[in-house]
Amino acid sequence: MARKVRNGFLYFIGAVIVCTTFYHLFLYDGATISARSSHVNPSSTIQSNSFSTSAANNAIHENITANTPSHFGPSRSISTTSILLPGWEVLVIVSPEDTSLLESESDEYVCLFDTNEASPAKSAGVLPFPNRATFKCVLPVRIRRRRPFKQPILKKLLENQPETNYPPPLLLRWNFIVYDSLTNENDVILFVKGVNNRQGTNRDPKEFRCVFGDDVINGVKTAVTASMQEVFRCQRPEPTAVSAVDQQVNVSIEIIPENRVVPSVAYYTPPRSLEKGPQKSLLCACTMVYNVAKFLKEWVLYHSKIGVEKFLLYDNGSDDNLAKVVEELVKEGFDVKTYFWFWPKTQEAGFSHSSVYAKNACTWMMFIDVDEFVYSPSWHDSPRPSKSMLQSLISPEKVSTKLKLGQFSINCHEFGPSNQRIHPLMGVTQGYNCRRKYENRHKSVTLLSAIDDSLVNAIHHFGLRPGYKTRKLRTKDMVVNHYKYQAWPEFKTKFRRRVSAYVLDWTKKVNPKSKDRTPGLGFSPTEPNGWPKKFCEVHDDELKELTRKWFGNKSRLGFQMPWQR
Repeated sequence: MARKVRNGFLYFIGAVIVCTTFYHLFLYDGATISARSSHVNPSSTIQSNSFSTSAANNAIHENITANTPSHFGPSRSISTTSILLPGWEVLVIVSPEDTSLLESESDEYVCLFDTNEASPAKSAGVLPFPNRATFKCVLPVRIRRRRPFKQPILKKLLENQPETNYPPPLLLRWNFIVYDSLTNENDVILFVKGVNNRQGTNRDPKEFRCVFGDDVINGVKTAVTASMQEVFRCQRPEPTAVSAVDQQVNVSIEIIPENRVVPSVAYYTPPRSLEKGPQKSLLCACTMVYNVAKFLKEWVLYHSKIGVEKFLLYDNGSDDNLAKVVEELVKEGFDVKTYFWFWPKTQEAGFSHSSVYAKNACTWMMFIDVDEFVYSPSWHDSPRPSKSMLQSLISPEKVSTKLKLGQFSINCHEFGPSNQRIHPLMGVTQGYNCRRKYENRHKSVTLLSAIDDSLVNAIHHFGLRPGYKTRKLRTKDMVVNHYKYQAWPEFKTKFRRRVSAYVLDWTKKVNPKSKDRTPGLGFSPTEPNGWPKKFCEVHDDELKELTRKWFGNKSRLGFQMPWQR
């Protein structure tokens, strides 16, 4: 009997010790969450506005509980919707109502998942119409095999966990979603991922209906008039049925044969368009950008001098100082506008959007990238650039209504690294002068009113309305210098975030024969041997010499170009 008592007493003492130890460990874990976030171990760091893509696979796993100390008073649940993007990235979209309540840009946020794991939430920009703050975080590694994935809670780093009495909704998937909308005078255009999946194969518009409102059963439904690529055009609902002014109304697509509605983060809004200015611009340029701040000034300065009047940038989620460079350009008198377009691999859809959004502000639009420069050998005799160099091509006198010219196609010369190992300080036109012999690809200057109602495009050109035609320019008359294969650090960054939908991931063996792929590169993001000397078949100094003559100047620091930092 004494042995049993002693054994029971020892078990009791042991249990007390174990419980006490766990209790103190728990208190230590809660009290030091912010301290651990500043330790030198980068794989467990939460930093405000500094969590980069390079740390994307190092999501932290903190046990954030109701006992975590709060410096912000009572917790408040932030209303959000989250989408799982490629690369295990989660886009958290704050509701329009709660966006205005976010207190400070310096606040630190985390994504708290249903497993009680968290990862840093980095501010990603503001989706327009209506304005919605967005954050990016990474789905923690340990829960990637737990299906289905649930949407996280967005909360301040040191705030108590919000009280919830309901299970979190499922994460929306990027491969099946209505991600944006645009209302014009005639209809509503929806941008939808995952319905017309195959390139060149589009489903009949009669298979769909547009749904306005959260109530799918009782929501207002209208006919779909066009279904092409990721673009769906819907009839506008009667003003008495749905008001786009007085309330925020969700809009989506119903797939009639499948009896289901595509999840949506898009809203029905009043008609909107690019700001026109004092008068309609004859020629504008549109491009999609990601972290191009160091290149932008050279591109804008050059093309503005040869005839481009307005620049429209679709920002694909840049996290460099793009906004600052745009602000500087505007202060210097250049007409540069930015449209936040976070959606990955949607360049075709973005250009379709721009062809409607900019139609009232621009007559012609040039669709080229920031690493592409339009050039004509005939300009070498000109001592200075002139706006007529491009505008004479599309002047009303030359492009009469009888000719029905709706588009000009310009071939591209692809330049290689030209023995550069870092971004050349004097800019791409001065740093890269060695290219491939034959032209590859083309870019276009398009009359926006001539674009087909379906808005179909292949990035480099649009489908035109019946009766309009495209004229292909000879290379000796005009060419696009495409500085495609730059110094390896620049090229690697560019191809990691390539916005075209044709090659979804250059590290995967999908669509290996696409011209968007790099010859000899394979599927590994590793610098190939001899990269600085690749693609060098012809030494071409023509644009280098021309821009040097037009823009170069001597100073006490030596010869400089105006876009140098």
